[in-house]
Amino acid sequence: MKIVRMWMVVSLLGWCAGPGVQAARPQPGLRFASLEWPPYASRALPQEGVASAVVSAVMQRRGLAASFDYFPWKRAVAAGANDPAYVGYLPTWRSAEREKTCYFSTPIANTSTVFAYLRDAPLRISSLADLKDVRVGVVAGYANGDDFDALVAGGLLKVDEGLSDSVNLKKLLAGRMRVVVIEKHVMRHLLASGEFTPEERARVVIAEHLVKDRPVHVCFKHTPEGMAERQAFNDAARELDLSKIEHDYLKSIGEDGGAH
Repeated sequence: MKIVRMWMVVSLLGWCAGPGVQAARPQPGLRFASLEWPPYASRALPQEGVASAVVSAVMQRRGLAASFDYFPWKRAVAAGANDPAYVGYLPTWRSAEREKTCYFSTPIANTSTVFAYLRDAPLRISSLADLKDVRVGVVAGYANGDDFDALVAGGLLKVDEGLSDSVNLKKLLAGRMRVVVIEKHVMRHLLASGEFTPEERARVVIAEHLVKDRPVHVCFKHTPEGMAERQAFNDAARELDLSKIEHDYLKSIGEDGGAH
């Protein structure tokens, strides 16, 4: 009799709670490796950045949750490509070299690569060839466009590798680098953060349009499972307006609506 009464109480509680009980259940999902690269990916931002927001929207369309773990870039790449805990990593530019190790998703956001230097140490930069006599600051492991990377590989451009865009900007301001290559939204976000003073922000100027604007992607593992996840992701993405999600997100955090 007690068992029957207990069953009735449990059933009544479940009925009263209704759909709320189901909504509280943890949603199945996939984990991605990433890096701190605001405004595209950062645990400190709403929805963890614009690229993460787009990925989360696509995953939600699939009825899944997305979660992101953050590492230095080279570790994020290694974890996303090899660790069974992750289905892939993001955000990443597409390159011929990465095609060998990735199944790239449809584009999830757009980027604009610029070259930053100091107003009080000006450089005349109208083409990549103008950089042949200076060392260019880059982040270790980043792809910086096919033309730029080919010149570096051929020994026609010399680079200094830093751990992050923030580190490179600090080296630039300290006079330890003449010029750094950096994504424009990332540079704006970093310079507007508490890491840099208004005086330091005013010293930094940019040369644009030397590298074509490029989308970023999710890199899914180069396995049959990764290929299947990429296909499922792309199928769901086609049902959404990813450009609008990107535009609305950037507008919500005070950025303009795209990379120009």
